[in-house]
Amino acid sequence: MKNYNFPFLLFLFAVVLFSGCIKDDFIDDRVDPVLRFTSSLDTIEIDTEFQLEAMYLNNVGREEMPDLDWTSLNPDILTVTQTGLVSAIMSGTATITVSFETEEGITVSDQMDITVGEETVITIEAKGGTIRTTSSYTLEGDFTLEEVDGNLVIKVAENYRASSNLPGLFIYLTNNPATTADALEIGPVQTFNGAHTYEIPGVGISDFQFLLYFCKPFNIKVGDGEIND
Repeated sequence: MKNYNFPFLLFLFAVVLFSGCIKDDFIDDRVDPVLRFTSSLDTIEIDTEFQLEAMYLNNVGREEMPDLDWTSLNPDILTVTQTGLVSAIMSGTATITVSFETEEGITVSDQMDITVGEETVITIEAKGGTIRTTSSYTLEGDFTLEEVDGNLVIKVAENYRASSNLPGLFIYLTNNPATTADALEIGPVQTFNGAHTYEIPGVGISDFQFLLYFCKPFNIKVGDGEIND
């Protein structure tokens, strides 16, 4: 009978399991700060008001609530208060800008063109992107996002492919593609080939900037997909 060395076999098992994911060295999880509108407004009825909202994400992708600077480039058409409340004055199209200067002296901003017309029209356009691998394993495919009945629906396209031998592969929504800290865990990846759908309740289409794929047991990044307008 062979004399098996149990600690050695346990070590070999751990090595094989760990080799299922390729570790990326994240020296710095800093990202560029971002300020973006989270409201979707195409047209506002004349002589009415509408509350705009925006989200500021700091240099690690974490949401903060600083005092923002709101400006209307066409105040004769549309005015805006320093809380983001717009008032429709006369027919036309106006550009609303929201901005913020960080402690590092970096100014981040976003703009929205709004038409003043006969009725208020709120449009929520679909967003999407492309999944890419950041490891030696296959991970690719396109995806779209849309809001349906207050839920965020992520539709991964038929061209999606992922290596099925990744232990503990999970998918997340995040604003920092370098880490799962502050990310929203969607769940384990169960489909590795072809179209599939995720439905996440209570999440807005503008709340996150990236899909993120991580080997959860070892906290190792496998790939990501930036969410574009």
